[in-house]
Amino acid sequence: MNAFHAYDIRGIYPDQFNKDDVYKIGFFIPELFKTNKILVGRDMRTSSPEIFESLCRGITDAGADVYAAGLTTTPMVYYATAKFNFEASVQITASHNSKEYNGLKISRAQALPVGLDSGLGELKQMVETRSVTPATKKGKIIDFDFKAEYIEFQRQYLKDLSNLKIAIDCSNGMASMLIHNILGDAPTYIYDTLDGTFPHHEPNPLIEANCADLEALVKLEKADVGVIYDGDADRVMFIDENGKFISPDLIIGLLAHYFLEEKGLKGNVLQDIRTSKAVGEYIEKFGSKMNMWRVGRAYAALKLREIDGIYGGELAGHYYFRDFYYSDSGIMASLIVLGIVANLKKQGKTLSQAIAGIAKYCNSGEINFKIEQKQQAMDAVRDYFASTEKPTAMFDFDGYRVEFADWWFNIRPSNTEPYLRLLAEAKTQTMLDEKLKKIKEIISRFG
Repeated sequence: MNAFHAYDIRGIYPDQFNKDDVYKIGFFIPELFKTNKILVGRDMRTSSPEIFESLCRGITDAGADVYAAGLTTTPMVYYATAKFNFEASVQITASHNSKEYNGLKISRAQALPVGLDSGLGELKQMVETRSVTPATKKGKIIDFDFKAEYIEFQRQYLKDLSNLKIAIDCSNGMASMLIHNILGDAPTYIYDTLDGTFPHHEPNPLIEANCADLEALVKLEKADVGVIYDGDADRVMFIDENGKFISPDLIIGLLAHYFLEEKGLKGNVLQDIRTSKAVGEYIEKFGSKMNMWRVGRAYAALKLREIDGIYGGELAGHYYFRDFYYSDSGIMASLIVLGIVANLKKQGKTLSQAIAGIAKYCNSGEINFKIEQKQQAMDAVRDYFASTEKPTAMFDFDGYRVEFADWWFNIRPSNTEPYLRLLAEAKTQTMLDEKLKKIKEIISRFG
């Protein structure tokens, strides 16, 4: 089985992992987390019911009880894990991956993420090396419905949006189950029915082709803003009133208008290592401090808790909140952003104008290279520029981020895919093109 990754268990089902693997995972989870009750939710993928059955059989054969939450967004499971004091939970989902994938996102007490170095590695070893002996007394499956309470929790972030025209794409994912209950029928919705075959587009809004229908809808409806969720609703991205995709890291800056301006909070904010330099500069105007850390929830949620950050975000469209148990919620993020856009409109400002006030640099976006010698290529790029120019800062906790007076780059290996990822930013497009040309030339030497 090769479905264990840095952040979760995920792969093509049943090729890269199957129901027997899931049974063993379920069987060993109670022992790993020293608990006799496990919260389990699932998304709407066609393989999720089978995985749910096998997982629950494993958990109950170990003598533990399953608290079955039914169909849930991933953030719903984070919320309930912390709110109701579960020592462990599992969300069955492959998040933004296409229909043939599925997976398991495991959390521990207080909704802390479980990654390879915080439990997944040990679980993998247990599954691969130990045999199963069912307990004499099996556990039970207990229905655990908290949907109504969760909707009320989310609605506290809902402002008066009556001055806005909103377009929403639910990607046929789990946001479809909740969003009408929260926002009502005023927005224009597309792909807002649960369908695990994802008939219209893959549930990954970071790929701009998947946003094309929403971009067209925003233009057609003359909407003020477009909102698109991924498959399990832990991520969200936005389209401005011109039908233009907004780089998700810039939304970290926009969120300052709620947390740092409206609420008047001061303190730490978190970004990932790929985030535009402009975002930190923008945050500092509000008297708060930007902190930078590794990519992925397994790292970001822990770091935000460690620094007691107010909120944080990632280029991938995850937004983490202290008031959401330091976890990420696509719906919560979208409600806050919609409130900001409504306030902007009252002031005669558009979303694109607000974003233009944050984005000050020319940005390459993330560029992928499929090569084997990732570390050698990364080292070569870093060493070349460190020796030919004068870096103002260097970071090495997730690949390398090397900053200079007028530009910077991040080069890092993907934790989930066979790619080397590059992102660069400069004060002018000419400079950015020149630097990218040189970086690509260096990387090309490694296949």
